[in-house]
Amino acid sequence: MALPELTRRQVEKALTAYCGERLPAYLHDKLKLGFRFRGNRVTLYEERPALAKPGMWIEIVVAQFRFQPQDKEWTLYWADRNSEWHPYEEVEPSKNFEVLLKEVHEDPTGIFWG
Repeated sequence: MALPELTRRQVEKALTAYCGERLPAYLHDKLKLGFRFRGNRVTLYEERPALAKPGMWIEIVVAQFRFQPQDKEWTLYWADRNSEWHPYEEVEPSKNFEVLLKEVHEDPTGIFWG
């Protein structure tokens, strides 16, 4: 199921701002942040140059936000080393997407940014 259009636009605006502000400009040729939508999920990822293949970039998933349409709430997930998703249990689901984005940014457990 796709996100409601208004919800998608709000999340896209928040993540575009976040990705633009998170990294200083001098790192933009070494590290990039991005996000993608798929159905009711939004995945935040970082890209880095591949060490063994100049000109190629590798993608590392950071966090996933899942929208539950019946409750109109977002749930936060983290990825293990095999890129399999698990519920992040340190914060409750929220109707406010930015509450979960703030949790990822602050990363009190070190699970998102290491």
